[in-house]
Amino acid sequence: MSHTNPVAIAAVSEMKPGRYPDMDGYDLYIEVIRQFLAEWSLKPSDIQGLLACPSGMAGGGSNDIFVHEQLYEELGIKPLFADTMNAGGSTYGLMVQRAVLAIQQGKVDSVLCVGAGKFPKVSTGGAESMARMVSHEIYEFPYGTFIPALYAQVATRHMHEYGTTAEQLAEVCVASREWALLNPDASTYGGEALSVEKVRQSRPIASPFNLYDCSIPLEGGAAFLVCSEAYAKRLNQQPAYVLGMGEFHNHRNIHQATSLTDIGCSKSGQQAYAMSGLGPNDMDFAEIYDAFSINPLVFMEELGLCPQGKGGEFFQSGAARPGGDFPVNTFGGLLSFGHTGDASGMSMIVEGIRQIMGIAGERQLDKANAGIVHSYGGMMSEHSTLILGRSA
Repeated sequence: MSHTNPVAIAAVSEMKPGRYPDMDGYDLYIEVIRQFLAEWSLKPSDIQGLLACPSGMAGGGSNDIFVHEQLYEELGIKPLFADTMNAGGSTYGLMVQRAVLAIQQGKVDSVLCVGAGKFPKVSTGGAESMARMVSHEIYEFPYGTFIPALYAQVATRHMHEYGTTAEQLAEVCVASREWALLNPDASTYGGEALSVEKVRQSRPIASPFNLYDCSIPLEGGAAFLVCSEAYAKRLNQQPAYVLGMGEFHNHRNIHQATSLTDIGCSKSGQQAYAMSGLGPNDMDFAEIYDAFSINPLVFMEELGLCPQGKGGEFFQSGAARPGGDFPVNTFGGLLSFGHTGDASGMSMIVEGIRQIMGIAGERQLDKANAGIVHSYGGMMSEHSTLILGRSA
């Protein structure tokens, strides 16, 4: 990325994940924006661009496909740059990238990226609708696809190729829970720590996954403001600079993936490293989308943060935990913070921003000069990698 025209994230806010039965997706959007503006003492007129996502995409359908129009009318603004985007969990990382390009091209000085959503209950047909959304209608869905089972293929392939064990997958869950216990906004805050034994003894879901290998389905949302450097410095003396970014779109359905252990994350990661002029050894932490325990393990390898095939050993070593050599998912991950449906791809970006800004509370890292944030959409189909830093 050109450092002659730096772009940074100046403000960030996230709802506490939970169940909000009295609020629909649009209500959640309004609450997210209300909290965001109040937390940072911002006015709607500070927003020149707006990017949002349909709040019903996790359930396979949405009526608010023009939600950006509803929101800018609600805010009383007339943006110079606006859109409704949908790329699953990678939506918000791609929003950052689109916002950076718009700002660098001089279209706007600030873009609000916002997401909110609900996670459909699997007991009321939600499991079928989500499986249908990500499965091929001829070659996958008729054979009884189920999202945990589709991800389990990735886990079992990694086990076959590299000798990864179910106990090493459980170590991912243990590390995430330790971080969540330091995060008052995490859904498991104040609860019990996990052990490998407890993870392995929890209810089986889809081999090798048990209950704690799966993210916690909840609802919520978040927002952040991407700005030109001059605009950002008016709002925050320590914004999070976007140093590098990359995206890669690999396949539509999982049966079309050419590999289950090199799923596309490496391609977006390489772009982000090249753009930033930094490498894996320059990263102080990683925030990685973790719908299931296998995700951080595989993506740590693909991002060059540990050797290929050694992701299991990395987590088993305790390096990802609080006090470890390389912190991963310091907010608790979707595994222990909560998976907020349509907005889940926000949470790892929010945490990356907070660590760089130095506002992560008890879990704030001693060293957070540069960090990598990776998110994906669909069945690990489309990937976004961001590198954030404290200086341009």
